[in-house]
Amino acid sequence: MKDCIFCKIVNGKEKSWKVFENEKVYAFLDVNPVNEYHTLVIPKNHYENIFDIPENELKELISAVKKIATLYNTQLGIENIQIINSSGIEAQQDVFHIHFHIVPRKKGDHNDIRWKTFPELKEKFDILLEKIK
Repeated sequence: MKDCIFCKIVNGKEKSWKVFENEKVYAFLDVNPVNEYHTLVIPKNHYENIFDIPENELKELISAVKKIATLYNTQLGIENIQIINSSGIEAQQDVFHIHFHIVPRKKGDHNDIRWKTFPELKEKFDILLEKIK
């Protein structure tokens, strides 16, 4: 997609700070980092979200996430990370090219993610499961 910032990065038309690259995947430091080594991992082919990407390319993508996380662990001693994907506008996706964030975490970094939980939904679990059988 010609207007996609991530496609422009893959094609060398926008600057990036490459962490990893192979035939299918490109990873780079996020220009709006929440911590040091905050990394975005993207497929080189354009897919909007988790629903669009073929399974074989998703496997390549998540394999790269694992390699980078392991690199950060072995080379930098990073032992705490969050791996985040948002698919869809209501899930807070803001760049519509599937990507995973690797976010190193440490105590006191002030980036706590807190979800509002709804324990009462447990009462509907049987009904919810029936809908996908």
